[in-house]
Amino acid sequence: MSFDPQQLVIQKVEQCISHASSDLKQNFSLPKISFNQRGKIAGCARLQINELRFNPVLLTDNVEAFLEEVVPHEVCHLLAYKLFGKVRPHGKEWQSLMLKLFNLKGQTYHQMDVTKVKGKSFNYQCECGPIELGIRRHNKVLKGQQTYICRKCRSPLTINLSV
Repeated sequence: MSFDPQQLVIQKVEQCISHASSDLKQNFSLPKISFNQRGKIAGCARLQINELRFNPVLLTDNVEAFLEEVVPHEVCHLLAYKLFGKVRPHGKEWQSLMLKLFNLKGQTYHQMDVTKVKGKSFNYQCECGPIELGIRRHNKVLKGQQTYICRKCRSPLTINLSV
């Protein structure tokens, strides 16, 4: 058995697909697997083209989390799409597959350290305190294409120029 993290992920995807095919009595094809996901995202399922993308930087530092959580999480996105069509990404169909097939609750976000992959951020302010926005959202604000509201206090975010 190989200890190359990418090879381990490929083997885990194959295992998850095989288990789902057996358990659900339906033949699921293996997805294309690539390791070109960037940023803070651990993995991504591209539903229409049956592809899974994984973040190689996060994988290197979090092999166990990828094998136990990220791979089943992304495989379930593909399975939910194949079985139910277009549904909410972390909706009841996806959650039920996570529980039934892999005995996982199904977390929406990972808890991995993203220091190595974190891009440039900009300081914004709301009524309850400072908030960081990434470059993409910051550029949308600058271009007047988007305004953002704090999830907690519901006040608009404004750029904090004093930092």
